[in-house]
Amino acid sequence: MTPRATYIFRRVTREDCDLLMTWQAHPHVRAWWDASEPYDHEALNDPRVSRWIVSLDGRPFAFMQDYTVHGWDDHHFADLPTGTRGIDQYIGDPEMIGIGHGSAFIGARMQTLFDAGAPVVATDPHPDNVRAIAVYTKLGFSPFGPPQQTQWGLILPMRAQRPTRGKT
Repeated sequence: MTPRATYIFRRVTREDCDLLMTWQAHPHVRAWWDASEPYDHEALNDPRVSRWIVSLDGRPFAFMQDYTVHGWDDHHFADLPTGTRGIDQYIGDPEMIGIGHGSAFIGARMQTLFDAGAPVVATDPHPDNVRAIAVYTKLGFSPFGPPQQTQWGLILPMRAQRPTRGKT
């Protein structure tokens, strides 16, 4: 990976379901991602969630989603400021793991979300997912509470604040 890598984020469509199922079948994804069914029309059109296929040089290699944390009454991030976005992602292509793409494409999406006005970006890795926590920490996330059980499983709540412009 080069520091100038340009990641393309395009909306997930029904035509991507086979690709997502292939990626979700890989052990490195299954270990942390509990999704075994393709998205249906209703899920893909849910206005609370933006789902993306991430590509580099025309090669799709990752899935990412960002969502409004206030879209569910009982969401574990509901106390965060209005406009906060949550993120989840995985690298589906095993050849793209461990060479810096995760932190690079997550950082690119975070910048887009901050530029669009999100005051906070939150994420919720499993507390045992050391690799993900290290990537998030590198990107400026920090835990803001102990691990907790949610309807989506055991999570470590983490957040990153929008950088303040003009301060050195």
